[in-house]
Amino acid sequence: MKTFLKPLTPEEENRYLQEYKQGSLKAKNILIERNLRLVAHIVKKYQGASEELDDLISIGTIGLIKAVQTFDNARASKLSTYAARCIDNELLMLFRSRKKSNREVSLYDPIGTDKEGNEISLLDVIETEPVDIVKNYALKQDTARLYKLLPQVLTSREQEVLKLRYGLYGEREQTQREIAKRLNISRSYVSRIEKNALLKLRSFFPSS
Repeated sequence: MKTFLKPLTPEEENRYLQEYKQGSLKAKNILIERNLRLVAHIVKKYQGASEELDDLISIGTIGLIKAVQTFDNARASKLSTYAARCIDNELLMLFRSRKKSNREVSLYDPIGTDKEGNEISLLDVIETEPVDIVKNYALKQDTARLYKLLPQVLTSREQEVLKLRYGLYGEREQTQREIAKRLNISRSYVSRIEKNALLKLRSFFPSS
C-alpha cells in the first residue's frame, strides 16, 4: 500500500475548509489527499471481502470526496469523523450491490466459531430459543455477549433497526419497508443502517 501524507492538524483542516468554501479547488484536493490514510484504515475492515484492495480504496476514496464536498462544521466537529461514516457507507453500498439479498449477507455469513470449532453466523447468535442448553452453551454465551454489545457498540438508531428487523427484545420481526415507515426514513437508509450495524458486531466475533 502506498505511503500516505500526514493528516492535517486541526488548524490546517479548518483553514483549508474555509478556503474550499470560498471556491479553492486546491484546498479541496489537499483535504482529500491528507485524509487518504483514513480510507486505508477503514478498508482494512473489509480485507476478507472478494473485491480487490485497490478497488476498495477507490470506492472508499469516493466516499471521502463526498464527505469533503458535503461536510458542514456547524453540524459536525471533525471532518475525519464525518468522512469515516461516508467512507463506510460507500463501501457498504458496494457490497450490497454485489448480493441478491441483504439478509444473505448479514445473517448467514460466518462471524466466528463456537467452543467446538463449529462456524456460527449472526443468525445463530441472535437465536433466542436454543433446543438443548448443554449442546448450545457456547451459542448462549455468544447471545448474551451480543445483547451486552448492542448498547456499547451501536448507535441508538442502529439498535432500533436491528431490534425491529430481527425481533430482538420481544419485538415483532419486521421488513425493511415496515421499519422505514415506522422511523420515517427511506428503505435504502434502513438497509445501510442494518448492514453497518451487523458489520460492527461481526468484528467482535473473530474466527479462531
